[in-house]
This record gives sequence, structure tokens and C-alpha cells, in this order.
Amino acid sequence: MLNLDDYTIKKNVHTYRQGNLNIALDINSGSLHLLDNLAYNVIKAMEKLQSAGELVTLKNIHNYLFAGSGGMKNISENQISEILGEMGELQAEGILFSAEVKIAELSYPQEPLIKAICLHVAHDCNLSCEYCFAGKGLFGGQKTLMDLETGKRGIDFVLHASGNRSQCEVDFFGGEPLLNFPLIKELVNYGKLSAGLKNKTIKYTMTTNAVLLDAEVRDFLRNEDISVVLSLDGRQEVNDRMRHYPDGRGSYSDVAAEIRDFIAEFPEGSPYAVGTYYYVRGTYTHFNLDFEKDVLHLAGLGIKQISLEPVIAATGEPHALQEEDLGLIMAGYDRLGEKVLELRDKGQDFNFFHFNVALDQGPCLLKRISGCGAGHEYAAISPEGNIYPCHQFVGQESYKLGSLYSSAPYQLDLDLVRKFRSANIFAKPACRECWARFACSGGCHAANVTLGGELTEVYSLGCELQKKRLEVALYLKTKCRAQ
Repeated sequence: MLNLDDYTIKKNVHTYRQGNLNIALDINSGSLHLLDNLAYNVIKAMEKLQSAGELVTLKNIHNYLFAGSGGMKNISENQISEILGEMGELQAEGILFSAEVKIAELSYPQEPLIKAICLHVAHDCNLSCEYCFAGKGLFGGQKTLMDLETGKRGIDFVLHASGNRSQCEVDFFGGEPLLNFPLIKELVNYGKLSAGLKNKTIKYTMTTNAVLLDAEVRDFLRNEDISVVLSLDGRQEVNDRMRHYPDGRGSYSDVAAEIRDFIAEFPEGSPYAVGTYYYVRGTYTHFNLDFEKDVLHLAGLGIKQISLEPVIAATGEPHALQEEDLGLIMAGYDRLGEKVLELRDKGQDFNFFHFNVALDQGPCLLKRISGCGAGHEYAAISPEGNIYPCHQFVGQESYKLGSLYSSAPYQLDLDLVRKFRSANIFAKPACRECWARFACSGGCHAANVTLGGELTEVYSLGCELQKKRLEVALYLKTKCRAQ
């Protein structure tokens, strides 16, 4: 028998229509269900009754459906009873209306275990992108390149701070990191030797605008198994409006050519960005709300691994996304989802990062609750050797965790570490009742601070976009299983 005592359906079971499917996601178990129209309407009726403070009884469900529109007047109580019985069986299996996950306190080691760092080898850039969160690559400071000593200290830091972990990660970042390519080569060699002495390995990634991605660089990245994130926003007119050289010239022609040469000889990797991989990452803004056309443009260039992110910009910036843009953006995700299916049927599929969802093989529950690990599992290091919670906090002195040049270079500000550790979904009022809480983990810390004001105040527009992307992703997963 279905038991809903002290159970909030809206919080724990998300039912929605996408395309031609009725879908139910059991939040706590991660189980996905394809519903017929009657089962869908029964769950919606129970949800509405709970929200109105009424008892969820067979009679009340029948009255609610009978009083509504949409062809429910011919539904009998016996039919509803049969559906409730089936739902009770699924509840007993723990895959629908399953018990709510409640964790009062997360447990962490006393000292933060930093397993990945973002090494800012260049606070300088050869482009001048309009939406750059880093202030044209300078992060509020002066043009500077990291020196070898600081880079080595950064490698030593992550090897030490990763504790007993056998593998740690280093992302070469900027600005534009290839402006300091000689240093990158030296640090990769240094990392191999230093990690080997500790019986560890380092997984390297580089994030680049691809302007300097010539044959020498491509050979190095391939030979060293370095994963790469490349930047291109889509159609030429869209890209060049925001991503241009300091003199105003667009970057599309140069970058698109370099990217095509690169992906022709680089492994595609997995859709979940593990192992060695590449991604072409773009940004969409208020100026291209038909962003799905840019995704499809990138796919048309032969790019198989694509991520197109909504811009994070302060209200008032002309390119910033606005609340009134939401309807157009969500319709764009709907259209993109259908196009993904169409191209898949033609054997022309590609991987759109935000449509990936791993309900049965994704992050553990702790990661789903706590998020990316910024500030206690992940850190960014500036060219001067200052340590911050992530690349988007670099240069913000109130978020400085420490310094590689302090008297205790491996000692981080534990109060700030605790602040980031505690910024989990249970500390965010907007997340506690949200059906997507275990998928987005409370959103990006930096976006929450920039646009919400606090680590625990979620960026509401970003939250709505995340939920929409997840709905389409689940729809695609359901479609794939149903075929």
C-alpha cells in the first residue's frame, strides 16, 4: 500500500511532460519512470491535494480528476486504486516515492584534501572578450606571467595537499595559458618527476582560446595526454561580437581553423569529461537567445564534444541574461533536445555537455549534496602564488585561502574552508525543497556570490536554466531507453 505519511510529493517526485512523454523522476533514488496519461494525472492530483492541505485519499483524487478537464470524467475509482497499488509496489522496491535522504551534517577531514588545482600561468590574454569574468584576463590586477618557481610550488602544493590520493589534477588556466607555453612544458616534466617520487600521477587539463593552438602545441598536448577545453561561441557573427582581438577584429576565422585541425587528431573522450578529452566550450548571452543554432553550428564543424554555457554577468550589462529571456531560452533547449534526437537517428550525433545525466553512475551522494568542492577539494593559484577557492574567485582578497610563499605554504584559512564546506544544499533555503537539488548541488559558488550575494543564496535565473536542462536530459535518456 502506498504510504505518503510525512512525505512531500512535490519535493521528492518530479513529474513533467517533455515532448510526447510523461516522465517521473524519483529524486532520492534517482529512478526514472515513463508514465501513461492516467498515472501522470494521478500523481499530479496527489501533489495538488497535498499543496492545498487536503488529504490524499482515493475519493479526493477521483473528485479532483473528475472535476477537472482533459477527459478525466470517465475515470473510475477502481482504475485509480489499481494505479495506487502499482505505485505502492514501486515504493516498496524503493524506486518511487522512496524515502527522503536526510543528512544533518557532512563529515570532512580536519585538513582540507585538495585533489585539483587551477594553475593561472598567465594573467594576460591575446583576446578581449566582452563578457570575460576575469577582466580581459587580468583578474583585477596587472599583466603578469607565472614564473617557474611559483609553478613548481603549485605542483608541490597539490601533491602534498592531496594526501593519500594516488592521482591529482592540474588545469593550466589564464587569461590565455599558451602565452606561457614554455612554462607549461617545464611544469609537466617537473610534475612527472615529482609525482613519481610520491607514487602519484597528475592528470593535466588546459583551457585555451585556441588562437595559439599550432602544430607544436597540438603535438605536445596529444603526446602528454592533456585534456583540452577550447573556446568558440558558435556562429561567426555571434562569436565575433563578444570574442574579438583588442583591436576589434573577430577571432572566429582563426580559432575555428585551429579547432578543426586540433579535433582531427585528438581523442574525443567520454561524455562525462573523464580520461583524456576535449571540449569546445562557448558562452551564450542576451544577444543570441537562439543559442541552439550556435550549438548546431559547432556540431556542423565536426565538433563532437560541445558545451554552451549561459553568461554570468551583472544586471545592467547589455549582454546579461534577463528574467524575460527565460521563455526563449527554455524553448531553445526544447528545440535542441529534439534536434539531438533527429541527428542521432541519422548517425550524426554529438555530445552536448548539459544533456548528460548519470543517475546510476554519477557522483556519490556526498558530491551531489556538496557540489564542486571549491575551497576545500579544489583551489586556484594566481601567478603570484596566492591561493583561492576556484578560478572565478581569483583576485578577490576576501576569498584568499593562503599563499605558496607564506611561512606555512600548505596551511589554508580553515575558517574560509569551513565556509565553503558548509555551503551545501541543506544550507541553501532555495535548494531544500527543490526537485533538482541532487543534480546541481546548489549551483556555482561564484555565480551565487556574484549574482545572489552569498554562497548560500542561489542565482535564481541560473537555477531555472539548470532545471530545464535537466528535464531535457532526462527526456533524452528516457527516449533512448524506450527505443
